[in-house]
Amino acid sequence: MIATSAARYSASVPLIPRPAGPLPVELPVRLPDAVATLGLWAAAVLGGGGVIAGLAAVSRGARYPAWLLMGTALVAIAALTALPPAGSTDTVSYATYGRMALLGHNPYVMTPEQLKHTGDPVGQLANLIWRRHPSLYGPLATAEQWAAAKLGGTSAIRIVAWLKLWNAIAFAAVMLVLDRLLRGDPARRARAHLLWSVNPLMLWGLVAAGHLDVLAAAAALLGLTALRARGTTIRPAAALAAGMLVGVAADFMLTYLLLGLAVAWALRRSVAGLAAALAGMCATLLPAYALIGTAIFRSLAKRQGKVSADTFYQLISAAYRHTLPHSVSLLIGLAFVGLALLLLWRMPDAPAGLPAIMPALAIGLAWLFIWYYQLPWYDTMAIGVLAIYPASRLDWVVTGQLTAATVALMPGATATLHPHWVARLDYLVAFRLMPAVLFLALVALVWLCLSRAWGIAAQPALRSPDLPALERAAAPDRLMPRPVRQAA
Repeated sequence: MIATSAARYSASVPLIPRPAGPLPVELPVRLPDAVATLGLWAAAVLGGGGVIAGLAAVSRGARYPAWLLMGTALVAIAALTALPPAGSTDTVSYATYGRMALLGHNPYVMTPEQLKHTGDPVGQLANLIWRRHPSLYGPLATAEQWAAAKLGGTSAIRIVAWLKLWNAIAFAAVMLVLDRLLRGDPARRARAHLLWSVNPLMLWGLVAAGHLDVLAAAAALLGLTALRARGTTIRPAAALAAGMLVGVAADFMLTYLLLGLAVAWALRRSVAGLAAALAGMCATLLPAYALIGTAIFRSLAKRQGKVSADTFYQLISAAYRHTLPHSVSLLIGLAFVGLALLLLWRMPDAPAGLPAIMPALAIGLAWLFIWYYQLPWYDTMAIGVLAIYPASRLDWVVTGQLTAATVALMPGATATLHPHWVARLDYLVAFRLMPAVLFLALVALVWLCLSRAWGIAAQPALRSPDLPALERAAAPDRLMPRPVRQAA
């Protein structure tokens, strides 16, 4: 991944004019499409397989030192941050929308193509991105992009460099939060770092490619862990904080409102807590979206029914590579609700003291596995939450799904690959092999629900009550599936 990112002429790296200066670090070499494509596929498979192998080792008693995992992660983060963006052209989109906002245009109305026609130097890169589509990102995302454009000036690569730096800080912050939360249990601590900190698939999608999903995920994870229970009691202040932070996440990406449903599920028996969470969410959400207006919702409505490459719907019909019929889109929406309810019903209630974790994981996985527009970096919504949830066979299923989705989108920047056999192989992998693997991952998820064969091992009792609340929440808390589950 580092090698393909460092090559200036590579199928994984968008070709962006660079000014004089030390960053980004790159080598003036051309990497053949076959080498970049096959190399990245191998890297993704080895990366996903390495995570699974590490998780299996932890389950059998291996204990990796936290300092080693975190140190390795920081080295990888630094290396990938210093390199050009790779695996996607989304950072160029971010830079373009930030440039629009800086110039006083409305990025929810103006398109990159229109910015290009003004002669703006950043707009000249519109051919790399969704040039006829306004921004679909939330108001805080636009504010971040504006700030990067302010610091980066007329250089797209400098704007992207600032965006990647902030992503790297957010990625490292989540790593530290997970380490702090789970520091009382070496096994869970090591597992969390394997799933997040040193997971090559996460590093590729969030740090190397620079996707802003990590900012939304960081805010959401803080909100979900802020919702703590003492016995059956949840303080309204904790519910308020959870609602505000999930609202902040949705200010980056509107899809994170799904985790607001998880907070509501966790508070369904507390009227005061539910009201506090709703108030907090409205306080951070409504003013921000009122400020940018309704144009974003019109843009989102126009994208309704669009299917991405890395979904199993590619197996059903070639027409699904474009837009779904309205009836099919509706059926998928109902299937999402059904899968979410099945997961909420069948997943074990764990971890103790953090009531929003299980519903957040259930709703997030239902959306990631069944929705028709998915990209591998969207899994950020679930991976951090999964790291807090007890170890189970779910780890394997989610890692397999993320690996297949990542392979389907590689190499990521070049639309046409050469020679012909590479392009043909890429088509077979992206539209035949990986969709089949994604479908098998969905089948495995449903089977886990129906069989309750989660494989969650019994854990020692929680620590004594005299310890701080954070340690009690972070104590080993994996529970065996209950023979009879309490009704919602």
